[in-house]
Amino acid sequence: MDEHAALVAIAERLAAAGDDAAMLPTAGFDAQLVISTDMLHASTDFPTGTTAYTRGWRAVGASLSDIAAMGARPVAAVAVIAETALVGEVIDAVIDGAEAVCESVGAAYVGGDLDVGPEPTIVSTAVGTADEPVRRDGAAPGESVYVTGAIGRTRAAMAAYDAGEVVRANELMRFPPRTAIGMELAGTATAMIDSSDGLVRSLHQLARASGVGITIDGRCVPVVSVDADQWELFTYGEDFELVLTAAPDAVAALDATTRSELTEIGRVQTGEGVDIDGSPVDDVGYSHG
Repeated sequence: MDEHAALVAIAERLAAAGDDAAMLPTAGFDAQLVISTDMLHASTDFPTGTTAYTRGWRAVGASLSDIAAMGARPVAAVAVIAETALVGEVIDAVIDGAEAVCESVGAAYVGGDLDVGPEPTIVSTAVGTADEPVRRDGAAPGESVYVTGAIGRTRAAMAAYDAGEVVRANELMRFPPRTAIGMELAGTATAMIDSSDGLVRSLHQLARASGVGITIDGRCVPVVSVDADQWELFTYGEDFELVLTAAPDAVAALDATTRSELTEIGRVQTGEGVDIDGSPVDDVGYSHG
């Protein structure tokens, strides 16, 4: 069983799973608690040349991205930091990165745990609150599909590492979690997900959860300039952009700044599955396995 199949099986078993984050009621409050956790390893997530600061930023940022995909307000994050040896300056740098990404979205990094392991690993958990959490299952035929930012940032980072451009690679790896626009889209987006598993897989997840089909115009998808073909960029993953559906007139009613951060790339239709430029595409994407 690969990672994707395992996650699908878990979602079928656990009622709170299946979205980017779990939602829990909070006694005495209208808002729901939103919580997500991620595990990143050196062998699969941190290429040689990734700084300790970038590791802290990216690991905690991954969990904050899940909070963004729910349209929630980020509140706090914690992390378990495992290194091959507990070196003070390395731990400090990881925490500096974790604090910085939290501060960038108005959240607090509030601690965690330390461990020693065979490779650098970070397990991060982020918590937020949402009055109107956006799930994956609300897309309806006739709505449009949108994406924030550009697809291919992590693929560009890998190319920079390969070219020895380590400073640029680390800058690309420190992606901005889209929490601000995620909150702006709460109440407008009908379904939303982050693109950590790749654009194609994210679209399949939205289509499957909502019981609809999705058609994409590949020419409309914004991409980072990198020497890679379209299919590789669409399936590479680890970009942490938001992929969402919404009624076009609802998007048109948003303020100009919010609209400028969105690119319309396709439509929701009846049926099932995903097609790009008129051809069905398989559910392919990033996997730690």
